[in-house]
Amino acid sequence: MRAVVYDRYGPPDVLRLDDVAVPVPRDDEVLIRVHATTVNRTDCAIRGGEDLITRAGYSYVTTGSFFRAVRRPVLRILGTEMAGEVAAAVTTFAIGDAVFGVNAGRFGAHAEYMCMREHASLARKPGGMPYEEAAAICDGALVALGYLRRADLRPGRQILIYGASGAIGTAGVQLARSFNAHVTAVCGTRNVELARSLGSDAVIDYTREDFTRNGET
Repeated sequence: MRAVVYDRYGPPDVLRLDDVAVPVPRDDEVLIRVHATTVNRTDCAIRGGEDLITRAGYSYVTTGSFFRAVRRPVLRILGTEMAGEVAAAVTTFAIGDAVFGVNAGRFGAHAEYMCMREHASLARKPGGMPYEEAAAICDGALVALGYLRRADLRPGRQILIYGASGAIGTAGVQLARSFNAHVTAVCGTRNVELARSLGSDAVIDYTREDFTRNGET
């Protein structure tokens, strides 16, 4: 299969297209034919390897050791977010299922095929959603959902979402509304209407009002 690989840390030109073996899924994994993927901040930070702390952190997440991947990458194929089609399944999914998800810490999505744990952040793709859109919503939605769950949102509770126009913020507004919480969105002037359209109960333009001094909590 074709994959975008890298063998050393550095700028984008360390990436190259190569022919590699199709991964073989383990007993608890599914094999996915990738239709769409993203290049996100995690991919760029890991590929750049700008400092030893970044490299050590990447090394620990991927190998369990702080030192193994300090000198050179261990996992040659980046990419955590993807949408695709199940090519080999275990029990939860069937061959041919359209899925999307995040392969956090394991990467591999910048290739024609990748393996993911069956019970990882993987779900069936909504039928009317293009693969490109499904791959692109993963990061913001999952990060937002994780923190909103910790906030224990429910009807009658209030939440303020600062930065409500970014990937995490726009997902956060919509998810918070699904919990029936009262949502105040904070963003810049050009994104006020966007924040309103996502279902915010109130919108504060931070260029005109300091929300930390309006007496609200």
